[in-house]
Amino acid sequence: MFIDTHSHIYAEEFDNDREEVIQRALAANVRQIVLPDIDSTTRQAMLSLARAHPDMMYPTLGVHPTSVNESYKTEMQLFEKLLGQETIHGIGECGIDLYWDKTFYKEQIIVFERQLNIAREMDLPVIIHSRDSLMEIFAVLKRQHYNMKGILHCFPGTEEDARRAIDLGFLLGIGGVVTFKKSSMAEVVGRIGAEHLVLETDAPYLAPVPYRGKRNESSYIPCIAAKIAEILGIDTKKVEEITTNNAMNLFNLHVSSANCS
Repeated sequence: MFIDTHSHIYAEEFDNDREEVIQRALAANVRQIVLPDIDSTTRQAMLSLARAHPDMMYPTLGVHPTSVNESYKTEMQLFEKLLGQETIHGIGECGIDLYWDKTFYKEQIIVFERQLNIAREMDLPVIIHSRDSLMEIFAVLKRQHYNMKGILHCFPGTEEDARRAIDLGFLLGIGGVVTFKKSSMAEVVGRIGAEHLVLETDAPYLAPVPYRGKRNESSYIPCIAAKIAEILGIDTKKVEEITTNNAMNLFNLHVSSANCS
């Protein structure tokens, strides 16, 4: 059984064929999917999907850094209002994004730190977004004085960065980028090994080879696992076993009769 630890399958890109996408995931032995929250505009779609597929879809709650603007306090209030009302498996997707716009950088840090505090209070893992901001992320994490746990989603760093993240208590989210010809991620994975990895798609974005450029979906997870296995010189089944156990332990997931393979 595979687990996709990061899919926005609730997004509008899947509105026309979502159930078919789910069936393709199941056919590919992807039995559990973690749904990272974005913000109040998409949250109900995410929660509705999780309620419709309780043995397969596992939601988190959070505020994505690109959703942080002058109304961030209202956005945070809407997010925090649901804490304790919904069954969730993590906090996020949270973090810092300096790729698109640096206007609300200070506000992004405030929102990120608040979500880290909530994760600590609730003993939940965090899913961290670090696009063009890994050093800034590490600076924030260094100020946290508790045993953190979570995923550095779509891990963008070097081997040194990877080891730093692992030392802080994080797993590395590895997706389609590892299959790209010019990606440096293959070298990082080769040096780190599978023990600290989880698989993710970031659907609908960043589809792996041979689907690069197309809409991504959870059924492509085996392609990512196969590439990691090739890099490490081990069987794909071993990658499946290690990454699935990592995800299940992190998010407190359980195998039910509905998702046994």
